[in-house]
Amino acid sequence: MLFRTVLLAGSLLAGAAHAQGDVFALGEVQVTARNAAGETVGGSTVSGEMLRKFDKASVDQALDLIPGAAAGNSGGSRNERLVFIRGFDRFQTTLSIDGVRVFLPADNRIDFARFLTADLSEVQVSKGYVSVLDGPGGLGGAINLVTRKPSRPFEGEIRLGAGFDGDGSLNSNTVSGRIGGKTDRFYVQASGARSERTHWKLPDDYKATALENGGARDHSESEDWRVNLKAGFTPNATDEYSITYTRQEGEKNAPYHVTDTASTRYWSWPYWNIDSLALLTRTKIADNAVLKARIYRNTFENALYSFDNARQNSQTLGRAFRSYYDDVAYGGNLELDVDVTASNTLKAAAFYRRDKHVEWQQSFAPAVTEPRQTVIEDTTSVALEDTQRFGDKVDLVIGVSRDRRDLNQAQDYNSNAFVFYPLTDDVAWNGQAALAWRPLPDVQLHGSVSSRARFPTLFERYSARMGQAVPNPDVKAERAINYELGGSVDFTPLLKIEGAVFYSDVRDALILIPVALGPPYGTVNQTRNAGDGEYYGLEGAARFKAGDRLTLGGNYTYLHRKLTDPTNAAFRPTGTPDHKLFVYADWTLNDRLSLTPSVEAASRRWTVTSSSLVTPVRYYRTGGYVLANLTAQVTVTPKIDVIVGARNLLDQTYQLVDGFPEEGRSFRADLRVKF
Repeated sequence: MLFRTVLLAGSLLAGAAHAQGDVFALGEVQVTARNAAGETVGGSTVSGEMLRKFDKASVDQALDLIPGAAAGNSGGSRNERLVFIRGFDRFQTTLSIDGVRVFLPADNRIDFARFLTADLSEVQVSKGYVSVLDGPGGLGGAINLVTRKPSRPFEGEIRLGAGFDGDGSLNSNTVSGRIGGKTDRFYVQASGARSERTHWKLPDDYKATALENGGARDHSESEDWRVNLKAGFTPNATDEYSITYTRQEGEKNAPYHVTDTASTRYWSWPYWNIDSLALLTRTKIADNAVLKARIYRNTFENALYSFDNARQNSQTLGRAFRSYYDDVAYGGNLELDVDVTASNTLKAAAFYRRDKHVEWQQSFAPAVTEPRQTVIEDTTSVALEDTQRFGDKVDLVIGVSRDRRDLNQAQDYNSNAFVFYPLTDDVAWNGQAALAWRPLPDVQLHGSVSSRARFPTLFERYSARMGQAVPNPDVKAERAINYELGGSVDFTPLLKIEGAVFYSDVRDALILIPVALGPPYGTVNQTRNAGDGEYYGLEGAARFKAGDRLTLGGNYTYLHRKLTDPTNAAFRPTGTPDHKLFVYADWTLNDRLSLTPSVEAASRRWTVTSSSLVTPVRYYRTGGYVLANLTAQVTVTPKIDVIVGARNLLDQTYQLVDGFPEEGRSFRADLRVKF
C-alpha cells in the first residue's frame, strides 16, 4: 500500500515511535520507492509500542498485524516459524536489521521466532514493490528491523515480563532494556532483550497421541537474547556516522509431529547465533547530493544435533549426528541521491556481499568427523532509480538494476572424499515503476509494477537432502512480476481507509521435481525452474475514532495462490490462508486504564502430510482459527506502566501445518520503568 501505509491505527502506529524520537533513522531503508515528498510507495510500518500492546514478541508474530502478511510454521523436524508476504515465503523476501542484510549463506532458512521485538523502535515491511536500491532478492517483499536511538542527554528503560499457561503456571520470562544519551554531536546507546521459555501448553481439548500426551508441549523450550550497541557522530544537521554492533544467541528444541511415529527426527539446536558489525553513514557532499553507505561484517554460527530417541539422551545409531555451520559474510552498499532539478531526483546504488559458508558433520555409526567443507560466493548489484514530480499531485518513480552471483569455491564431502562442484554464475535484470496521484489533499492513489528475480541458495543447488535429492548447479533465478493498484482516504481525525488490489505473475519458480536414476538409486528429487503460477488478492484497513476515548480499527486480506508442478497435479502451495482478519478496539476508561480487545481470524490453509506411512503424500486444508485476545494497560506513574493480557481466550485447538498443533490459552504480564 502507499504513502507510509501504517496499519491498525493509521498513522498512530508509526507516530508513537517517531513522536518519542527513538527511531534510528540511519537504520531505516528504502524498501519501497519514495515519491518527491519522501512518502513511501508500498510500505507498512508497525511501531514498537503496538508490538508491545498486542504482545508480538518475535518478528513472525509482528507480521500477523499487517494485511497481506501472515505467520506460519515449517513443521517437520525443523519446526521453524515462517513469514509470508502476499504469498511469498522466507526465501523470496529479505530480512535486514538497521538496513544490514541478514542472509544465511547455505540455505537462508531463517527462523523468524529467533528475532525478538522488545528493543525495536519499528518494523518496516514492503509488499510486492521492493526498491531496486535495496539490493538483490526481495522478489516478493522485504522486512527491516529498526532499533532505537537516544533523543535526550540521558534516557533508558527496563522491561520485565512473564508468561503463563491457561492454568496460571509460569512458562516463560523476559527482560529487556536500553540506556543511552545524546548531545549536539554524539550519541551512544546499549540495548538488549532476553527471552526464556520452558514450554508452552496445548489446548485442554487436545487428544493425546503416542508422541504427545498433551499439557506442556514436549520439546517446546527455547532461549534467545540480543544486545545492540551503537555510537554515533552528528557533526551537523545533515550528516551522521554510526557504528553498530548486534549479537544475538539462541538455542531451541523442536516439538515432534504428534502422530508420525515412523519418520520423526529427534532434532535440537544447542546454538543459533548471529552477529553483525556495521558502519552506517550519511553525508551531504553537495547542496543537491547525499551519499549513504553501509559497510558490514556478519557471522552465523549454528549447530544441529540429531538423536536416537525421543528423550534426546543417546547418539549411537546411524540417524544420529552433529552438524555445524560456521559462516561469515562481509560487504556493503553505497547510495548516491542527487536532486538533478527542483522536480527530479536521481538515485544510484551499488551492493556487494561475499558469503563464506563452512560446514562439517560428526557421525556416530560409524564414528566419523568430516573435514571442513567451504563454499564461497559473491553477490553484486547496481541500481538506478529516478523520481519525477509533475506538479504537486503526480509523481513517477522508475527503477532498474542488474544483479549477479559468482560462485568461487564449492566443496562437499562424500564417501570419504572431497567433491568439487562446478563453479557457476548467474545474472538477473530487474525493472519497476510506480505512479502516485493525489487528486485531493486527503485522497492518495497509486499504481505500480515490479519485476524482480531471486537467485537459488546453495542448498537448492547442491544439497543431497540426506540422500533424497541430486544437485543442480545450473538452476537459474526465479522471477515474479508484481502489479498493484491502491489508495487511501484520510478523513482526519475521525476515519482513515486504505486498500489495495494486487496480482503477481510467478515464473520459473524453484520447486523439487522427481528424477528417476534407475537401480540401485530409484527416484530422487532435484530443484528445477519448473513452477509457474499466480498470486492475487486484495487488502483493506480502516481506523475509526468513535469518540475521545474509543478507537476501532482492523484489516482484512484475501489471497489466492496458484502454483503448478508439471509432475504432480495434486500439488498445492502451502502455508497461507485465503482469508485473514484482524480487528481491535482501543478503549481508554480513564487516565490510568485502557482496554484493548482484539480478534485474529484466518481461514484454512493448504498443508501436506509428512509421514512416511502416508504414500503418496496428501494435500489437505487445515489451520482455520478465531482467536479472542485482550490487553489491559495500567499507567501507574508517567514513568511506570503495566500491561497484562490474554491470548486465545477460548482455548481453541488448531494447527497451521500437518501434525503440529498451536498453543492454547495463555496469559502475560509486562512491567516497564522509564528513566
